[in-house]
Amino acid sequence: MQVITTTQALAAFCKDAANYDFVTVDTEFLRETTYWPKLCLVQAATPERAVIIDPLADDLSLDPFAELLAADHITKVFHAARQDIEIFVKLFGEVPRPLFDTQIAASVCGHGDSVSYDNLVRSVVGEQLDKSSRFTDWSARPLSEKQLTYALADVTHLRNIYAALRTEIDKTRRHSWVEDEMAILASVDTYVTKPEEAWKRLKAKVNRPRDLAALQALAAWRERKAQRNDQPRSRVLKDDALSELATQRPMTPDAFEKLRAVPRGYGRSSAATEIIEVLKTIEALDKTALPKVPEKPRGPSPKGAIGDLLRVLLKAVADKNGVATRIIASSDDIDAIVLDDNADVPALRGWRRKLFGEKALAVKHGRLALAATRKGVVEVPVDLE
Repeated sequence: MQVITTTQALAAFCKDAANYDFVTVDTEFLRETTYWPKLCLVQAATPERAVIIDPLADDLSLDPFAELLAADHITKVFHAARQDIEIFVKLFGEVPRPLFDTQIAASVCGHGDSVSYDNLVRSVVGEQLDKSSRFTDWSARPLSEKQLTYALADVTHLRNIYAALRTEIDKTRRHSWVEDEMAILASVDTYVTKPEEAWKRLKAKVNRPRDLAALQALAAWRERKAQRNDQPRSRVLKDDALSELATQRPMTPDAFEKLRAVPRGYGRSSAATEIIEVLKTIEALDKTALPKVPEKPRGPSPKGAIGDLLRVLLKAVADKNGVATRIIASSDDIDAIVLDDNADVPALRGWRRKLFGEKALAVKHGRLALAATRKGVVEVPVDLE
């Protein structure tokens, strides 16, 4: 196997790869102790050749590979691409295009929801992968032969999986389904976390406008600090601590000691001083400047009988069409449909509306019933006259 450690060798591979219509790509990285993923290895394969690229080598620049990823005539094939693409967006400022994610395509083709690479290799290629090197230290050098063999397998089998899935998509004419799902991956915004939007990641529930303003401001503060220091968010402050700070809003070092989720002595830290300044700004805001807390849903509960029926319908539609349920509608989509016939969700747009959305509305309003039979759940039209 070839391990590329020089820019010259990488440029030669990329020049050769440009003669093909696709290249498979994977990465190995570390991010347990950092905010940004640390790229340790890049694997790439054309239909005829597979290589390992060492981005940690002293004499190697990834510029030739950046040009390959940007080439419009070459499809870049990944499996579960989001984290790999995040790395390339950070390095090169753009998403590889055009791209193809075999995990998404597999879900569309009925191989299951979020199917793993080794399961696809087993079901499509008929081989069993040795995954014992998955959690090794990819930043350590030299890499063992076992590590390199493991890494290369992530792109060599991917060639056959890509070919098989393309055939299935052509046969079922589900190109638009795949393209819809790929659109999220293809957007740079998917990989750029704006500090002012960091609060949306949190599961904290706040009921007062000033609490929400504090949560938004504290989450933005943590995100900027994590990015600046290249630390995981949790190393700066854990989610439950942010939530408690937003609702309790301590204004003195001693007040921090009364909080359960904040470490003892934290009130004397420089970070606590910064937090106090953030909270003072929030306290000074006029009521008219505070964000609005989302209203509680009105009407039938999304977790009630109607929601349950729609989830049964979703499973039946997914099984009938051989596609993962997540591709058709998310749990949030169903909750939204229960509350609003005109909800702005993917399940009520395009091919998803035709496949599931219209039926979901019919079930909701009693125009369509569901019946359990030996062959599974079937749809029964209801005459309301």
